[in-house]
Amino acid sequence: MQFLLKDIKLGKYTIPLPAFLWFALAVIAASLEMSRGLDDINNFLIYKNVFWHSINQQNLYLPYPEDHADMNHYGPFFGLIIAPFALLPTLIGCFLWCLVNAWVLFYAIGHLPVSERNKNVILLIGMIEMMTATHSVQFNTMLTGWILLSFVFTEKKQVVLATLFIVAGLYVKIYGIVGVAFFFFSDNKLRFFLSFIGWCIVFFCLPMIISSPAFVIQSYQDWAHSLVEKNATNIVIETVGMQDISLMGMVRRIFQIGNLRNYWFTIPAAILYVLPFLRTKQYQWVNFRLSYLALALIGVVIFSSSAESPTYVIAVTGLAIWYVIQKHPRTFFPIALLILTFILTILSPTDIVPRFIRVEIVRYSLKALPCCIVWLVIIYQLLKKDFSIS
Repeated sequence: MQFLLKDIKLGKYTIPLPAFLWFALAVIAASLEMSRGLDDINNFLIYKNVFWHSINQQNLYLPYPEDHADMNHYGPFFGLIIAPFALLPTLIGCFLWCLVNAWVLFYAIGHLPVSERNKNVILLIGMIEMMTATHSVQFNTMLTGWILLSFVFTEKKQVVLATLFIVAGLYVKIYGIVGVAFFFFSDNKLRFFLSFIGWCIVFFCLPMIISSPAFVIQSYQDWAHSLVEKNATNIVIETVGMQDISLMGMVRRIFQIGNLRNYWFTIPAAILYVLPFLRTKQYQWVNFRLSYLALALIGVVIFSSSAESPTYVIAVTGLAIWYVIQKHPRTFFPIALLILTFILTILSPTDIVPRFIRVEIVRYSLKALPCCIVWLVIIYQLLKKDFSIS
């Protein structure tokens, strides 16, 4: 990886190679998808119609086969996020959407409290997953950036901005709720709480600007129903692993237990999430806080039956943050976990991996396996490690 950490010269400018590769891969992924026609940017068609359906006050959670395949599963607030891109011609809007997603995560990584070298390592580890998400023109890359920014602004004691990104993520995709955990790291918990409530009210009402209060209230009810239905359809062990790429999905598919309930995993996980907060004396160490950030990013994916391959830009970013804060020189164990992550998680959906392996082996949601192992390692470290000597 050392040779990828060098700078390159573009005319008068010197740019770190990871930054160049990051945006080059985003441009390539977006261009390839658009070159194949509108069917390959179906997610963007869904997204832009969240805006137009809001304007026309049409149900946001019904199928519209004349416009696109599948259905919207994002909150009404998303109509405002996608609006600038929906107003543009489809291909231009899609291309800019992909680049802005990549830029938001790039910007957020650039403001993490780690060294410049480690920021570049995080970019290198995460760029293929970013490209995978971009191929699907998905929102997950931007959401990852928002979660990181909620952490960054908590670190900077700017809780109004921190809670803005938490609530924005929550109102688009439930995953954004993980940022609430950073409340424990805030020096001004009352302001954090009040800011969170304030943004909840503001963002709930904002979509009414382009629709109506009655429509927005009904849309939130419809959104809740759509998420329940989507969760039920995700838990199908006969699929080829396109959905439910999670710890639960892995167990369901390997052991063919179709009726295995999520709560057997999510309740113990919730307890484990809370336990590190009992170690209040460790809060002062940045690597403790970064470890919890990594835990949150990984956990929100591996404990979600809605997790699919493009969702793993969130988890792999968390894994990359965990990797760079491990003690130097790194031992065999974190290096081995990173290699396993590249094989099973990052490269498994690509053509680099033979189709037989993708279909017959990785289909058992094994993309989740390395992230599950790292999640358990982080839990152990958060509960036992003295971060003052890390």
